[in-house]
Amino acid sequence: MFYKFLDAVPDAMILVDRDGRIVSVNTQAEQLFGYDRQELVGAPIEQLMPEHARRMHEAHLEGYVAAPHARQMGASQELAGLKRDGTRFPAEIALSPVDTPEGQLFLAAVRDVSETHRAHQARTRVHYDACVVRIGQIALAATNLGETIEDTPELVAQTLGADAALIALRTLNRLKEPSVQASYGIDRSMAEALPWPLQLLSDETAAHAVRVPGFRSHALIPLIDRGETAGILLVLSRSNREFDREAMQFLQSVANLLAVAMQRIRVEEQLAHAQRLESVGQLTGGIAHDFNNLLTVISGNLQILEDELADRPAAREIVGNALRAAGRGAELTHKLLVFARRQRLAPRASDPRKLLEELASMLRRTLGESVQLAIHVATGVAPVFADPAQLESALVNLALNARDAMPRGGELTLAAEQRLIADDAASAELKPGHYVVFSVRDTGLGMAQEVLARAFEPFFTTKEIGKGSGLGLSMVYGFAKQSGGHVQVQSKLGYGTGVELYLPAAQAAEIPGQAAPATSPPRGRETILVVEDEAAVREIAIAFLRSFGYTVLSAARAEPALEMLSAHGEIALLFSDVVLGSGMSGKELAVAARRLRPTLGVLLTSGYEPDAAGPDAVEFALLPKPYRREELSGAVRAILDRR
Repeated sequence: MFYKFLDAVPDAMILVDRDGRIVSVNTQAEQLFGYDRQELVGAPIEQLMPEHARRMHEAHLEGYVAAPHARQMGASQELAGLKRDGTRFPAEIALSPVDTPEGQLFLAAVRDVSETHRAHQARTRVHYDACVVRIGQIALAATNLGETIEDTPELVAQTLGADAALIALRTLNRLKEPSVQASYGIDRSMAEALPWPLQLLSDETAAHAVRVPGFRSHALIPLIDRGETAGILLVLSRSNREFDREAMQFLQSVANLLAVAMQRIRVEEQLAHAQRLESVGQLTGGIAHDFNNLLTVISGNLQILEDELADRPAAREIVGNALRAAGRGAELTHKLLVFARRQRLAPRASDPRKLLEELASMLRRTLGESVQLAIHVATGVAPVFADPAQLESALVNLALNARDAMPRGGELTLAAEQRLIADDAASAELKPGHYVVFSVRDTGLGMAQEVLARAFEPFFTTKEIGKGSGLGLSMVYGFAKQSGGHVQVQSKLGYGTGVELYLPAAQAAEIPGQAAPATSPPRGRETILVVEDEAAVREIAIAFLRSFGYTVLSAARAEPALEMLSAHGEIALLFSDVVLGSGMSGKELAVAARRLRPTLGVLLTSGYEPDAAGPDAVEFALLPKPYRREELSGAVRAILDRR
């Protein structure tokens, strides 16, 4: 009678003995599992379970038989049944002991909850997807990382029904342990006090070993940026709970969104920084153009006045002082253009000793009293062949970096020596040859190996926001490579840093010989066309050229200049400013003039070339502003003599 009752129940009913073997099943059990009744009777109950659950069930059965009681299973944890064809299905199971004529047996009522489970999963996924969309909207609207992650922990915790969540990130340079950037449901001081070993971000075992006081379970997802772990998303629960696959997929989606947001914001910040540098470069170039025009007028008039005062030595001394001041102004403008990368490299042979000694006088005022500066130059070191302004800028950059690495003061040594790189010591970075090696060594904080490995990366910096652009060392590296040299850095945390800048030693032909005795500037009788939009600058050029015997015609713009070239076949040379305001530029005028007169001599002048690195940058001879009278005379005569 009892067994007939089993068929009247709508759920699958399985009767099991104390050894876990099936005694009887109802028709619904046959239909659910796909077995005939005869196949099931006498079989172990584990036959109806997935492989991974069988051993666990064997251990559970022994304890249950010892203390049998009614129990509901599957409501708060995932259970699965296994059909004859291998299909798995989610199940809920009710267990209860039953007294029968054969003795105590155990009845399992099994229900397939696939549809309920699928409906629950669908509702959960919709809930999760809505949260991901909300976080994505926040990330798109955010202008910085703080805005992106501020509300994320609360949204994630509430969506999962967890008690707390937090986001910890490494600093941008990835050198320090993660710090909590946003949190919900956990005291901020407790969150900040959590141990964050770096291996936690890459070692799965360490990640699972996280223990947070007051919380019994957690889920942890790394935040990946450019293939490296940049931080973590940590969700905490005060109760024992299993974060299922759906929950972990949701957390991974949030982590992916945050990683994309970090990359986008970083790229935008770098782009904005590059645009600021470009704007500074354009501004610097514009200032340099105007300033060099002013210096040309000042210097030119002083040179004319110097000739007028030939019989008044005291007055000539005053004029000479003013001319030297104008020369220093021209050097300053040149340095501004180097900073803005608006100047061609102009390598020439320079004396390392003289360069370092002049640099030291400026650095001692800049570095402060807490930094002791020493200069060492080896005996007999050869001249270096490099752009002296760029070299000075690189050494200043390295010295300032050294100062920043010694916040409490220290010793800074600048040195120069000559080295031979033999064939067997050469590498892809350093070809065989003679080099002058400038070294900058400090007794500062030094660099960890992770920092050293990325020291020359653009935008990489260990300084606080606003204290460094991360471009200094990369610009030094670029200058060294462009000059045919290399840069090497040795550093150890706590033991200071040494930077060696290798630059080619000047060859004999590159070293200027003893200065020839001063001679009068060369003169001529040809006709020269001067094109300059600044009237005062134009008048200086005209006065200089006429003083050398040339016939001079002039124009303020390119268009009338071309008309004059057509009308005056005697014009032998075009002397034009590069920047002519509106209309054609000086280079465009030169190209048009050569089409009109292929043998015409062309000399350009400028205090600033907008396209100094352009493909036509060296097509025409260029005389930088401000220029001295003898420089103009020599440049003009050199071109005319080649015609």
